[in-house]
Order: sequence, then C-alpha cells, then structure tokens
Amino acid sequence: MQLFIYARHFIQTALPAPIKSILPLPKQLNAKYFVFMWLCFASLAVSSNAIAQVVGQFSDNADIGPVKNRGSLSYDAKNQSYTMTASGANIWGQHDEMHFAWNRMNGDFIVRARIQFQGEGVDPHRKAGWTVRSSLASQAAHVNATVHGDGLTALQFRAKTGGDTSEYRLNLTNTNVIQLERRGDVFIMSAAKHGEPFQTTQVSHLKLGDEVYVGLALSAHNPEVIETASFDNVRIIRPAAPDFQPYRDYIGSNIEVLNLASKQRRILYRSPDSLQAPNWTHDGKSLIYNANGLMYNFDLANADKANYTPTQINTGFANQNNNDHVLSWDGKSLAISHHNIDDERRSTIYTLPITGSDKPKQITKTGIGHSFLHGYSPDDKGMVFTANRKDQYDIYHIDIASGVETQLTNTATLDDGSEYSADGKFIYFNSNRTGTMQLWRMNADGSNQTQLTFDSYNDWFPHLSPDGKSLVFLSYMSDIDSGDHPFYRHVYLRQMPIDGGEPSIIAYIYGGQGTINVPSWSPDGKSLAFISNTQLPSQSP
Repeated sequence: MQLFIYARHFIQTALPAPIKSILPLPKQLNAKYFVFMWLCFASLAVSSNAIAQVVGQFSDNADIGPVKNRGSLSYDAKNQSYTMTASGANIWGQHDEMHFAWNRMNGDFIVRARIQFQGEGVDPHRKAGWTVRSSLASQAAHVNATVHGDGLTALQFRAKTGGDTSEYRLNLTNTNVIQLERRGDVFIMSAAKHGEPFQTTQVSHLKLGDEVYVGLALSAHNPEVIETASFDNVRIIRPAAPDFQPYRDYIGSNIEVLNLASKQRRILYRSPDSLQAPNWTHDGKSLIYNANGLMYNFDLANADKANYTPTQINTGFANQNNNDHVLSWDGKSLAISHHNIDDERRSTIYTLPITGSDKPKQITKTGIGHSFLHGYSPDDKGMVFTANRKDQYDIYHIDIASGVETQLTNTATLDDGSEYSADGKFIYFNSNRTGTMQLWRMNADGSNQTQLTFDSYNDWFPHLSPDGKSLVFLSYMSDIDSGDHPFYRHVYLRQMPIDGGEPSIIAYIYGGQGTINVPSWSPDGKSLAFISNTQLPSQSP
C-alpha cells in the first residue's frame, strides 16, 4: 500500500497536465490501475517531453485536452512571427481542446498580437487568441480573448475548474489585433481591426491564482480537422508597478522598427535600461538614441547579433542628455539637449559632429530657462525649440551663428514638438491651447497658426515623412493630462496626411515618454523606429 501511495503522489505531481486531463486519477488505487498508469506515463511523458520546447518568446507549447489531431507551433525569427496549427472540439463549456503556447507568469501583464486565420476554414467558430489558465488541465479555470473564424470577438471565462464558460461579446467583427491585460483580478480585453482604436470589455474578480499560464491558443472547433493561424507583432509585456515614481523608477526598453506598408514590427534590441528616442541616420545605417544621460549609436548591420553592444557617442561634459536630440539636414551634426549642472540643471542646447566630440558647442544661453530642442531649419543655420521664457513654454527659433532668439508662439498653455517642413515654409507642432493636446501648423515666421487634429486624444511630436506627404505622431488616451506625456502608458502611433484628415493607427504600444520624441523615419520613408517598454526578467519584482 505504501508503494501505491508513493505512486499516486508521483503521478499527481509528475504527470503533465494535458495527460492527467485525459487519464484522471481514481480515488482508490489498485495494482492493475498502477501498471496501466505507469505504462501510459512511460509512453505519453516521452512524447510530451519531446513536444515541450522553447519557441520564440514561449517557454512551452502542447495540445490541451483529448485532441484527435496533434497541433504544432513554429517561429519565423526573421519576421518574429508564429504559425500555429490545431485541432480540438472547442474552447468552451466545461473543458477545452486546443493547441496552447505559454509562459508561466505572475503579477500584472499585458499581452498583444495581430492574428490571421489561414485559409477558408471548416467551422465558422474556430478560435484564435490569448488564453490565461490556472493550469494546463482541459477543465481549468481560465479567461480568453479570442476572435472567431466568422469575425465574432469575445472575452470568455470559466470562473472555476470544471465550471461552465461565460462570455462578454464586443460589438466588433473581423478584428485582428487582440490584447489581454491583467490588473490584479481584473482582466481587460482590447480588440480592433488594425488601424482603428481599441474597443474594450473586462471581467472583474476572476480568481485564477497569482501564477498562471499565459499564451496563444488555437482551436479548430472541429475535432476532425486541423486549422492554421499566424500571429505577428506578439508582445508579452510586464508593465511598470502602479506606484512607480516617474523619472526615478524605470523599466526596460525595446528598440523596434515598424514596416509602414505591412505594419509588421520587429524588435532589434532589448535593454533593462530606459532607452529613448531613436533618430535614424541619413545614410540608413544606424539609430542614435539616449540612455542614462548618454548618447549611443546602434549599428543596424549588427541587429541580428546576439551579443552586440551599441557604441557610446562621445559627448564630453554633456552627460545629462534628455530625449530631445536631432540630426542636421546634411546628416553631419548631432544637436543635443543637456541638463547643465552649472545652470540648475536647466536643459541647454549643444551641437557636435555626429561622430562625437569632447567639446560640444553651446547654442542657447544659460541662466534664462529651459531649452528643449526639436529641429534644425532645412538650411542648418537655425533651430526651433521649446523654451521656458517669460514664465511660459513657447516655440522659439534661434540663429545658430548669432544666438539671436525669435519667439514664434505666445500662449499661456504649452506649445511643443516643433519641426520644419523640408521646404522651410512651415513648422508643425503640438499645443493644448484648445483644451487637449492637438497638432498644429504655422508659417515659418509664426503666422497663420492652424489646428490640424480635433479628436479626444492628446497628440504629441509630429514628424514629417521624407516625401513630405504625411505626419506620424504619438497619441495618448484622454485620461492623460493634456500638458503631460508620461512614461509607461497605452499609446498609439498614428499617421495622417500632411494637411490634416482622419488619422489611422499604425502601432499599438506600451510606452509614451521616449517612444518617438524625435524624427525617426528611415531615409527611404518605408520604416519607422521607436521605443516600447516592458520589465525584463532581471527587473521583475
């Protein structure tokens, strides 16, 4: 009997959950059952271990429930995309059948992906999306955010193991961007057709346990067939702690590049530091960004090298640089905003060769207020910047040779993010003078100031495309103070025609401050560089 007790304990703890779900353990053990279970374990555990593997960002993947046809997961490292196949009767009712790729996670998280079914499909209710489970048992309590083959989009959940599944449907069809966020016991689903704003629903007080299985799932809704779905722009995000202190507590960063035609994103580099504001050099070979007060060059030719370390750019005494840095139009000079310790840490503008210098040249004066750089004039003889003068923040132009400043805007509210058009006729900027932060345009002399955006978002940092036909900018949600652009929020990158019009969303991001403060178009106008944020494993609480 003692042997059977040990055997029972071994089976309960060692047997993988997908196998236990189809080989339940009876209350009374006997010799025949033990032999049966041992043989099953010997054969099934081998196949289960053979399936178990790290694929891309996921620590493991396997079929859940008694699926008739085995599923699979593959990863395309070049495109950072996944292809999943699956059979299974459904993810519904009192148990699930699906293929699942997961990580074990605790605490709060955000997961997001763009999802595409492959082929016509057999059943209109095939499902693909994100699932969070209390265990790998097919009857496990869970919550899932999925899109169906017929376009139905829903947040579905089983509150207790073996219980019934319930759902909250979104009034959306044919969505392909699915996000699921955990905040304590609250699970928030956000979904959209790429290019459109998220719609959300949520379930509160769902007790799945602190440590859960989180990942991508696919079910054919038909045990006889195998369906296929692809997933790209997959992001597994650990957000900042709710009580983090801005400009004191930081989380990790991803340098990303977005293909503007396909909207496919690729992470080039990850760091536990706060990387901010990548400029794309005019030769297309490098990205220049700031981190920890210093400037760095990321050589794009080394993007696929696992142990590549970006090169620090020599900025001499200027070692407190913020994310307001730009390149001259001829590509030869780098202008920076350094918090001068000899001037009460006021931001001061300097220039230096793009290759670096021990002695940056000071452009704006000290002792008169902050100067936050935003752009060179196309002739490289002047700059536009946001300045604290006369107890308010307005946009100024400075002649580099003489140091003469010219005030271009004059409002009691905040004007920021100024950037010249390539012909030098216009300056684009953002202002909250009408209540929310919106995009504006004015003539180069400050005249004819015209509002370009009119929606409920708070829009920052307009950047003109190389062909001069469109603007890309950062949009915060309406719950953010219009004069603030904080770290670590849900934000959109949006694009619109140069003269205004309906913006479309080109990327869904967890970021904000430092994401796209500077011009970051590729020289050919086909790609955009930006920063997204997440706690990396070494930073996890």
